Amino acid sequence: MADEHEDVFERSLNGEPVESLPSGLVPARNVLLGTEVRLEPLDPGEHCRALFEASHGSAEALEIWTYLPFGPWPDMEQFDAWLRDCAARLDYIWYAFRLKATGEVRGMAAFMDIQPTQGVIEIGGIWFAPEMQRTRAATEALFLMLDHAMSDLHYRRMQWRCNALNQKSRNAARRLGFKYEGIFYNHLIFKGMNRDTAWYSILDNDWPAVREAIGAWLHEGNFDAEGAAKSSLTETMAARAVAPRN
Repeated sequence: MADEHEDVFERSLNGEPVESLPSGLVPARNVLLGTEVRLEPLDPGEHCRALFEASHGSAEALEIWTYLPFGPWPDMEQFDAWLRDCAARLDYIWYAFRLKATGEVRGMAAFMDIQPTQGVIEIGGIWFAPEMQRTRAATEALFLMLDHAMSDLHYRRMQWRCNALNQKSRNAARRLGFKYEGIFYNHLIFKGMNRDTAWYSILDNDWPAVREAIGAWLHEGNFDAEGAAKSSLTETMAARAVAPRN
């Protein structure tokens, strides 16, 4: 069960003029390339079979869909129809995650709630196959999306929203440097059940320090010969959250 007493990070209210207006740019459907992973714009014809097998091939894989508002699907044909709807949408930009070491496609995520003139964007619909979860590649996949929106396109606000009962997603948000903002109770109905939604964000003035921390964690020197991280990104972000504020 999610921690209902999670600290809300106190930001100063700001009514000052915005001197540097948002770029107004929408993320393009281009490849985002990292060291461990390649993010490819969703192509149902190319990705469907691998994504279906990765997310439906075992009882553990099926748990991916527990807190997502869609899925699972009874067969690959219906999954393919959903992927085609995802790829055709203009308000979401979906990526498939391909592991560079094996060439396997093992996850998805999307840019959503894209508001270019306000500089607001969100990463959502995130899932990783069991073998990709809690790996350097998984962290890098989300970092590539964060960095593209915040560094390349200069968005002001990156959002993370999840089912408040989904503790794994809430832990992931904090680990990536998102700050908790609160819960919208009775926010949605999905799969016939109530959803209380936990909200997190990274703002433009947060991003340089967050980017530096994730980049340092992803650096080759932070991993031993077996690929295990020498430092904890969760602990790094937790220490940052309690540091003195100017």
